[in-house]
Amino acid sequence: MEGFSHLDQRGRAKMVDVGGKEPTFREAVATGRIIVGAKVMALLQEQKLPKGDALAVARIAGIMGAKKTSELIPLCHPLPLTNCEIEIFFEEERCAVRVECRAAAHAPTGVEMEALTGVQVALLALYDMCKGISKNMVIENVHLVSKKGGKSGDFLWEK
Repeated sequence: MEGFSHLDQRGRAKMVDVGGKEPTFREAVATGRIIVGAKVMALLQEQKLPKGDALAVARIAGIMGAKKTSELIPLCHPLPLTNCEIEIFFEEERCAVRVECRAAAHAPTGVEMEALTGVQVALLALYDMCKGISKNMVIENVHLVSKKGGKSGDFLWEK
């Protein structure tokens, strides 16, 4: 099964061996949003949700999610993250909240999955914090924005 790095000679799943690769600086940024509706948006902005500070919970959840990526995605390597930041932005015109995760490591493999997992877990935490007000929410457009380092080089998402 040449050309498929996560398959062995018999087509079975395997973890890629990165043991011989030199660690280099890797960084990835991912983003996504949750459409929450006007009522939830107002409560989020005023920090008046019954469950408490949803934005703080989402930030911590996103960081924790990024750190646990290898426990959630079967073939991911555990990476020693040197940085993980969660930024949260209100998109008032869409009644949405956008989350951005920046993950970095000095490692032999990239941190794209960590950034994507951080975003998704932060968005799920927001959903959980807001579901008592409305379950009519949509998580959407989770994607990699950019990456630096590695054999494949830098990447910047194009609209």
